[in-house]
Amino acid sequence: MKLLLAEDEKRMASALVELLRLEKYDVDHFADGASALMALESGVYDAAIIDVMMPQMNGFDVVRSARRKGVKTPILLLTAKSGLDDKVTGLDSGADDYLTKPFQTRELLARVRVLCRRNIHSQDGSLRFGDLSLDTATATLTCSRTGQSVRLGEKELRIMEYMLANQGQILSREQLAVKIWGYENDAEYNNVEVYMSFTRKKLAFVGSKTEIKAVRGIGYELRCDNVS
Repeated sequence: MKLLLAEDEKRMASALVELLRLEKYDVDHFADGASALMALESGVYDAAIIDVMMPQMNGFDVVRSARRKGVKTPILLLTAKSGLDDKVTGLDSGADDYLTKPFQTRELLARVRVLCRRNIHSQDGSLRFGDLSLDTATATLTCSRTGQSVRLGEKELRIMEYMLANQGQILSREQLAVKIWGYENDAEYNNVEVYMSFTRKKLAFVGSKTEIKAVRGIGYELRCDNVS
């Protein structure tokens, strides 16, 4: 799962990044609200943790702006303010949850897990499209039509998870590069094409009629037109 963390206090940010990465989250950190908003608009994050008090743009404004621009990423706000009015302001701005500092790390992690599950997985914990189902816990891709299954590599899993969670949308090469390699990574777009090729071979191996189609000049989308 890919997380955005917006926190300007260096020691707090460092501790949270370490904690989340130990829990196997892929974390991108931003130290001001404007940068966090720009990254959030990419749509590549499964959830965001945003501190309220930040330079350039506070957390409330980041959330409001993101929601106005159609960003649906689940957001947890962090704040040192415990007053009811602040909590109401945070939730009314479009945040999904609100956590007051100081907090127990177990509670933070539990809330992040809830956000990451929200509106992504089906009841049995898998993602589905056409004749495909993906068990993200075991990285197993299965074709319901043939009954064949295959284990995916790490980057193949991220590609399929992201595409299945955003089915019906065309995903740009930039979005995929950020999702798979990270916001500040120097991976080139041809890396996306290479791993798309690997993932297509896995689809062919299980006999799926679902395809990853390249949309010229834009990106990729999942299509499944001939399932019987």
